[in-house]
Amino acid sequence: MDTPNRLDTKGAGPKISRRTLLGTTGGVSLSVAMGAGAAGSEAFEKRSRESAGFATFEWLGTAGWRIATPKSTILLDPYLSRFDTGLARGKFNATTPLTLDPVAIDRALGGPNGGHDSVDAILVTHTHWDHFADVPHIAKTRGGTVYTTLSGYHLGRAMGLPAAQLAVVKGGEELNIGDAVIRVVGSLHSRSGNGGVLFPGVRTQVPEPPSTIADLPEGDTLSFLIRRPQGGSGVLLLGASDYDDQALRGLDVDTVALPVPSNAITADYVGRLLRVLNLPRTVVLVHWDNFESPLRNPPPTDDQTRVRLHALTAEIKRVSPRTRVLEPMYATPMSLL
Repeated sequence: MDTPNRLDTKGAGPKISRRTLLGTTGGVSLSVAMGAGAAGSEAFEKRSRESAGFATFEWLGTAGWRIATPKSTILLDPYLSRFDTGLARGKFNATTPLTLDPVAIDRALGGPNGGHDSVDAILVTHTHWDHFADVPHIAKTRGGTVYTTLSGYHLGRAMGLPAAQLAVVKGGEELNIGDAVIRVVGSLHSRSGNGGVLFPGVRTQVPEPPSTIADLPEGDTLSFLIRRPQGGSGVLLLGASDYDDQALRGLDVDTVALPVPSNAITADYVGRLLRVLNLPRTVVLVHWDNFESPLRNPPPTDDQTRVRLHALTAEIKRVSPRTRVLEPMYATPMSLL
């Protein structure tokens, strides 16, 4: 497994403010029901007795992950080029050209020379640039099937991937991928301050090759639950700060990767999620870093986002006091499954 020593860990990099793009910065609502009842407590105790050690998870920044099991390497939303769109300077440019940084990708994943650097699968939650832009290059150079929406299929074809390397999923599928079991879960994308979605829309046919970030629309949103082949609780990976309660109902989730919302437009964001999942044992906070700066530790963020991180943590502990809340470091292995 690759280790964090490929990353520059000397500085925190420039700060960012996503607020101007993604909406208002009102405080996280704390109006939640207290606890999830006896059923949630029993599920919490059951998950606490289950041992980890099947898979390690490394955060790749934004909502990205590398998951290593004994026999497989799986990526989710690997965005490593992290190019400038003007966002950090408060001058977001929707016509920013898509930019590929193979050096940054190799630094994070290792050179594309096979062996431990190969990939068995790439999971895509949605097709915005900070989730999908690097996926075609990574799939071309490291292999693996890309599991994505219909939009991701058509965009992948437009960006040079063969149809045989793309698999369309919708939500509800149970897939054997290497020695892991992946459940695809229908989900929702986060909303901006006016209630809309940035770059909405889907691709229903192969378009011209995308050239700007606006050419990569949201294209529907998925999440993925990863678990051992013998069953048991799993790790739920969300790619945006919203979800479909009904799609999550009945899932056995020990850990959830939870994107930090940029506004309070989603009602009871934490409370509804934790209750429908029967109080997961661990929440890992993601999508709070400056994704336009190099991948280096400690992960950079701005002061407003830091306030939201603290508020979100407090709300999680209010709903489920025993749930541990983690702020990951880049490319640092965590045993979550």
